[in-house]
Amino acid sequence: MGTISYRGFRFPPSIIQHAIWLYVRFGLSLRNVEDLLAERGIGVSYETVRCWIERFGPAFAKILRGRRPRPHWHLDEMYVRIDGRWVYLWRAVDAEGEVLDVLVQSKRDKRAAIRLIRKLLRKQGYAPGTVVTDHLRAYSAAIRDLKLSADHERRRWKNNRAENSHQPTRRRERQMQGFKSLGSAQRFLSMHAAIYNHFNAQRHLISARSYRAVRSEALLSWNDMMLAA
Repeated sequence: MGTISYRGFRFPPSIIQHAIWLYVRFGLSLRNVEDLLAERGIGVSYETVRCWIERFGPAFAKILRGRRPRPHWHLDEMYVRIDGRWVYLWRAVDAEGEVLDVLVQSKRDKRAAIRLIRKLLRKQGYAPGTVVTDHLRAYSAAIRDLKLSADHERRRWKNNRAENSHQPTRRRERQMQGFKSLGSAQRFLSMHAAIYNHFNAQRHLISARSYRAVRSEALLSWNDMMLAA
């Protein structure tokens, strides 16, 4: 991927990058980010912050996805309410419950499962050794139609990682007072998953010393990526 161009934007890249980091990392609203920047003497509207997120967020997420290892896939789906109607948010996570990618679909069938797997193959750039799902038959049909050689596991409780990974999405959904359209939900959740994963250190599972080391490594990696971008 080539260098990200900030040409035509009035503010320097460091401010744009910091605003995006604040919004995604801490679950803030756009107006919260506007107030935090104002406290630092940076006069920018929340609509400008929204523009930055829509313009640069997906590019940052793509870089971060390319730096992740190649885990097994855990596939699952959940309901989300968008513009007054219920739709399905198909998700793929790794063994740690960190979201690899998402896909918003109106149906819960084989065609939707095929679209999710094809998107994963395209964005992740590899075919997994193992795919873990629940007992929804659409997954088996999709894996068979796509001729994947991966082992397909459907044992009880095996997919808890995917089923419990919806909590960050629910928090953001409440913070944003719901998603307004399928397209905006798809764009935001795909970007949010990649950046949120990068800083999600599972604080309750490790010691304070380990947490500080992981946090410092994540921040250093983020800063290196911003310099390269």
